[in-house]
Amino acid sequence: MISTNDVRPGMALELDDGLFSIVEYQHVKPGKGKAFVRMKLKKLETGQVLDRTFRADENVQQAIIDRSEHQYLYRDDLGFHFMNLSDYGQIVLSPDDVGDAAGFLSDGMTVTLPMFNGTAIGVDLPPSVELQVTYAEPAVKGDTRTGATKGVTLETGIEVQVPLFVEQGDKLKIDTRTGEYQTRV
Repeated sequence: MISTNDVRPGMALELDDGLFSIVEYQHVKPGKGKAFVRMKLKKLETGQVLDRTFRADENVQQAIIDRSEHQYLYRDDLGFHFMNLSDYGQIVLSPDDVGDAAGFLSDGMTVTLPMFNGTAIGVDLPPSVELQVTYAEPAVKGDTRTGATKGVTLETGIEVQVPLFVEQGDKLKIDTRTGEYQTRV
């Protein structure tokens, strides 16, 4: 147990309705009445962000999250297969566990898996990944004046808006947090 006065952003809490990571933390002492703590919490299983208010000095259960490096191997009917880089053990995650990260996973990529009580609760991607363009529509001549963009399909199947000069076969750097094009590699 940990007091709400001692929590900080980034810590994980085990509350009645699941595991949460603290995104924002604010200790409020109104002029009248008792102090309280307002937190913005992100549910680790779903990614949903909630606002919660606790009494100051209320005890909450801190969750210990282990993070370990894994290599993404492949995807099949069972799910997404990962190999632990320290003991070479394999783990399979369902598409629900992987979530939006599935669009950025390429074979051989190293990712971090947060583990709670021996169970993976998601996939932490690097800030950006390099993916190859498998389909790009041809650019329309004369559209370059306004900084126009076009849609392309990447090797993992996701679609991204890119500048008109990007062609099929190019490697692109994509931001995994926003899913936006950063630069051509």
